[in-house]
Amino acid sequence: MRASVVELAAVLVAMLLLTAAIAPRLLAPGDPLAIDPLAAFGAPSWDHWFGTDESGRDIYTRVVDGARDSLLIGLTATVIGLGLGAVLGTIAGTLGAAVDFTVNRFLEVLFAFPGLLLALLFILVFGPGPGSAIVAVGLSTAPGYARIIRAQLLRVRSSAFVEAATVQGLGRGRILARHILPNTLTPLFVLGTLGIGQAIVWAAALSYLGLGAQPPAAEWGAMLSAGRTYITSAWWMSFFPGLFIVLTAVCATTLGRSIERRMRHA
Repeated sequence: MRASVVELAAVLVAMLLLTAAIAPRLLAPGDPLAIDPLAAFGAPSWDHWFGTDESGRDIYTRVVDGARDSLLIGLTATVIGLGLGAVLGTIAGTLGAAVDFTVNRFLEVLFAFPGLLLALLFILVFGPGPGSAIVAVGLSTAPGYARIIRAQLLRVRSSAFVEAATVQGLGRGRILARHILPNTLTPLFVLGTLGIGQAIVWAAALSYLGLGAQPPAAEWGAMLSAGRTYITSAWWMSFFPGLFIVLTAVCATTLGRSIERRMRHA
């Protein structure tokens, strides 16, 4: 299956984002925290591609430097959500009807609250900050992952190759380890790729509300929050961080859909 233009563009954007996260000085050699009051509120120009903020800091440099924090938050939150979801989904699908019923009722209670509201409740209890935002986003995405993993596990359990292994006399634990879990957890990579974009958007939303990364951190959500005060006079302060939040989410979703299609046709 040949890659489409959209998929190639998503790969290119992903490579640029990873470069910005791993080696930001290759793309922006300046200091993201260096202030220049005389250059404050400068519009996009040849000297400052994305303009400057209220302290004269170069927004392009800050956006490039902020890729590391934003991607790290999204990746870590996704790992937490997937890990917890995998545990809950596996427990529900393997330990009998009573456990399955209990876990499902627990998930339904969590589903009664919007995911972002669960994140806000967690931060209300444990306080704001990047660490709290990461855990909050991870916990709020876990119920969805658990429901998907449980459904996948039940589908694999009823498949022909599992029935054949049972007929051959293999033990329950061996069947689970060799046949059920590998075929159930393989889609986690696709789920994780799709979930990274969502996690980044939610983490940015928490930072926008002042509950995640705090100024002067060059995190996209915090930059978006700082720029809202000057949205009518310095639109670039909010536009470029917001653009990269959307671009990253679209890129992750595109790559996730592409991987899903290729695995389905493999």
